[in-house]
Amino acid sequence: MIRHRARAVALLLSGASLSLAAATVALAAEGSAVAEQCAACHGKNGASTDPSIPIIGGYSAKYIAESIKNFRKKTRTCAEVTVLAGPNKGAKSDMCKVVADLSEADAEAVARYLAAQKFVRAKQPFDAAKAKQGSAVYKQRCEKCHENGGSSPDEDNGILAGQWMPYLREQLVGFRSGKRPLDEKMKLRLDRVGKEDEEALLHFFASQQ
Repeated sequence: MIRHRARAVALLLSGASLSLAAATVALAAEGSAVAEQCAACHGKNGASTDPSIPIIGGYSAKYIAESIKNFRKKTRTCAEVTVLAGPNKGAKSDMCKVVADLSEADAEAVARYLAAQKFVRAKQPFDAAKAKQGSAVYKQRCEKCHENGGSSPDEDNGILAGQWMPYLREQLVGFRSGKRPLDEKMKLRLDRVGKEDEEALLHFFASQQ
């Protein structure tokens, strides 16, 4: 009797594991399909080749999902860009339009899919002297929340190391102008960074290739 019960439990657990595995594969497949649409601007697997569009492959799933939510609610500015590839190549669009009809399930699926990809650092010019200065500013102002030189996705704050410099510069303008919301902790730190140190920070992150 005990053996029969143990076998029954094992079969149930096995079935549950198979169901979970099937669900995971299905979610990954859905995420891949949605990510193909993202690739028109953000590049294959989120590896953008356009300096004005962020590299998003490798970001945390939470950061991507929250970004989609903020674009949907329009609490984050939706800058107009030119679609770089696909059937709508050359057309104008923005993130608010892109995510307007995205379901919660699709948002979760694409967030998980992109989070599983490698963050491909941008190859871009930088000033070595400014990068050295920026390293010191980073350690003083940024390291606590953007660990490992800004390369860690674990704090759900995006990845800065190797991100496109023009994109980061635009986001800083948005933070300072109030067009992009930021929490009080980051605002206090950013307010202590002058324009020269800010530019040095950008070169520091760009230098990590």
